[in-house]
Amino acid sequence: MTENSQQQNPAPTTELPTQYAPAEVEGALYERWVERGYFTADAKSEKPPYTIVIPPPNVTGSLHLGHAFQHTLMDALTRRKRMQGFEALWLPGMDHAGIATQNKVEQQLAEEGKSRHDLGREEFVDRVWQWKREYGGKILGQMRRLGDGVDWSRERFTMDEGLSRAVQTIFKRLYDDELIYRAERIINWCPRCLTAISDIEVDYQDDDGELVSLKYGEGDETVVVATTRVETMLGDTAVAVHPEDERYAHLIGKRIKLPLTDRTIPVVADAHVDPEFGTGAVKVTPAHDPNDFAIGQRHDLETLTIMDERGVITVPGPFQGLDRFEARSAIVDAMRQQGRVVAEKRPYVHSVGHCSRCRTTIEPRLSLQWWVKVETLAKAAGDAVRDGRVTLHPKEMEKRYFDWVDNLNDWCISRQLWWGHRIPVWYGPEGQVVCVGPDEQPPGTEAEGWTQDEDVLDTWFSSGLWPFSTLGWPDETPDLEKFYPTDVLLTGHDIIFFWVVRMMMFGLYAMDGEVPFKTVALTGLVRDENGKKMSKSFGNVVDPLDWMDKYGSDALRFTLARGANPGTDVPIGEDWVQASRNFANKIWNATRFALMNGATVEGPLPEPERMTATDRWILSRLNKTVAEVDAFYDDYQFAKVSDALFHYAWDEVFDWYVELSKTTFMAGGEPAEVSGRVLGEVLDVTLRLLHPIVPFVTDTLWTTLTGRESVVIADWPKDSGFRDDAAEREIETLKQVVTEVRRFKGEQGLKAGQRVPARLTLDGTALASHEAAIRQLLKLQPEGEEFQATATLPVAGAEVALDLSGAIDVAAERKRLAKDLAAAEKDKAQAEGKLGNEKFLGKAPEKVVEGIRARLAKADEDIARIQAQLERLPQA
Repeated sequence: MTENSQQQNPAPTTELPTQYAPAEVEGALYERWVERGYFTADAKSEKPPYTIVIPPPNVTGSLHLGHAFQHTLMDALTRRKRMQGFEALWLPGMDHAGIATQNKVEQQLAEEGKSRHDLGREEFVDRVWQWKREYGGKILGQMRRLGDGVDWSRERFTMDEGLSRAVQTIFKRLYDDELIYRAERIINWCPRCLTAISDIEVDYQDDDGELVSLKYGEGDETVVVATTRVETMLGDTAVAVHPEDERYAHLIGKRIKLPLTDRTIPVVADAHVDPEFGTGAVKVTPAHDPNDFAIGQRHDLETLTIMDERGVITVPGPFQGLDRFEARSAIVDAMRQQGRVVAEKRPYVHSVGHCSRCRTTIEPRLSLQWWVKVETLAKAAGDAVRDGRVTLHPKEMEKRYFDWVDNLNDWCISRQLWWGHRIPVWYGPEGQVVCVGPDEQPPGTEAEGWTQDEDVLDTWFSSGLWPFSTLGWPDETPDLEKFYPTDVLLTGHDIIFFWVVRMMMFGLYAMDGEVPFKTVALTGLVRDENGKKMSKSFGNVVDPLDWMDKYGSDALRFTLARGANPGTDVPIGEDWVQASRNFANKIWNATRFALMNGATVEGPLPEPERMTATDRWILSRLNKTVAEVDAFYDDYQFAKVSDALFHYAWDEVFDWYVELSKTTFMAGGEPAEVSGRVLGEVLDVTLRLLHPIVPFVTDTLWTTLTGRESVVIADWPKDSGFRDDAAEREIETLKQVVTEVRRFKGEQGLKAGQRVPARLTLDGTALASHEAAIRQLLKLQPEGEEFQATATLPVAGAEVALDLSGAIDVAAERKRLAKDLAAAEKDKAQAEGKLGNEKFLGKAPEKVVEGIRARLAKADEDIARIQAQLERLPQA
């Protein structure tokens, strides 16, 4: 990678277009960065490494605001580290997204009137690879649009050859260490996707359902049970009661009639039953409920699967062939006809699990699946955070992490799909089970009676290897040696369970206790400007590409970074992106002004004695800003980084220093040369500080200002230690005077640029040398022979006398202010009347009362302000 010290240094130019047009700059500039290898990391470099692996987006996905948000922050981190002299690697790639991708291709086949079974497994997988080549990876081009400084030469895909080898390797190791096993357990089954899904891929929401109480048994031996899933009664194999519940003591150990069937089921005593809940008796369906499965295990109950994979009833009889929801209604009707429905409640709002991908209601189902035994792996993942080897930002997220990792259940890793990493286990003709490693041959052929397991691995299984598999593991590669462990994992707090814990478990296991990353920086979620979750159903989803087309990528990036407080959600609206575009334009215009007025980066900075107080002030503030920005970056406070840079650049450099320097530049001579060098320094450093967040406009301006190759490979600014508190106090006093006079002029109805005669008394203050600048900023004319002060403003030891006699219609202004005063006094009287009414205060909500108190305070402020304005007006 090109070193900053090797940058070419042709003569800088003073030429910049009058306006910044992002669309004309960004695309070509990004490709130039890539072609020059700025983002390509060198594993042989002697520089210290800095590594981030990108959370791999789905191959089916497009760039959304959440991606743009996190990518902006990761890019800012790696760009800064690259400028600080690190060998920075930001590694890109995509996830094969098993369920989502298979669904895409199956939809294509359905349009052709076919299913995957018509093609067969091998041809279907070929078809998915074809789809991936044609349609997958759209997001990669969009990442370029955003300006992602990733190392494209190292792009990875979770199904590529190297990562597939890593998956097979770790599966074999876990299997040999008895940390992977096959067992029948209750899993979350999606009847639409036709596969098991993990607990964390189930979204729970409150649905309007029904609660039906049913009577089981006959005569004196009856119990009433309540259920929201009546159809599951066909699979009941017991009723459970608490062993100390006297109401059912006579039934424990007996068998009772299960309605609508020819079966009887036992009544069992189980201490996990809550006798205070409902009737104190619960139906037990071990094959279709996780809690019931546990009861069944404790009491050795029969397990009856009553539905097929699509949620269709399979039990012989009148309900066979019905969908589970159709069967629910039909069974209630049948029970009602037998007089066995004791109570019905509709709607009954309760939490129901839905598939996070297709929104289908999940069906708990007993199934033979592959599992990871997580106890020791999860403990290691928890210990790594507890002992400080891995740091979570913000720290308050640790509690959520520990709550999850300390209570983790075994992980179901098998999926009933064809697209994905097929489980490397073979079954022999005599019941043999053989797990095959990446360098091993299958134990036999199909003709010899050997078959491979039909399932594939959960997508999160391969994603869990991402930090080290992408660097070449299980081989000992130069990349793995140089760049592992990675430095930062930056991701949303919503996938701390999906992904972060998986990577921790697998990384510590595969890499002999070495953590996969040193820091986990957790972000919030992007929401709309009102703080509402973005959803197609709400109609508030925004395509970030639309905003990038309209305002430029820098504007979107700065908006997102400015909202990035650790762990908290980020509201965003188009007005905010527009404001960030205005900031980019402000940077552009200020740099253009500087170039036109001789700003330069050539040569050393002049000695402080040769500088004006204004020059020393802005350099002092610059060094404090560098120190602030570094501290905020090191604490992952991106919003504070952005705010510090915004306020320094806009408020101090553009609004004050540039304006104050205009008189110096107009006067010319040595002071103008000195200020030109100072302004060049200030813009050089400010553009470098801004670059990681707004890369396009800063590179364009920095190369024009300095004549060097690119700010991408420039040195990160360092705090030189220069401070001048006296100059800072002096300029703050000047700002106070200018601000107060501007406010007064505005109150008198004068336009900002309207010139008025004034006499400035600055003797004995630090502002004596700033009179020309103050007059320029305030548009104050010299006092003439006929000058007559109509208003005098004492501010910070100085005195500004103004002659407004020819600037305003005093009589009209008095009339306007008198009208405003009367309105304010009326508001005050009304508010005081309500607050003095005890009857009103006794009935009004506190929120209303607080609003009236606020109105009274506002009225008092308005009255004081207007009266002061009236007093300042010249006498008629």
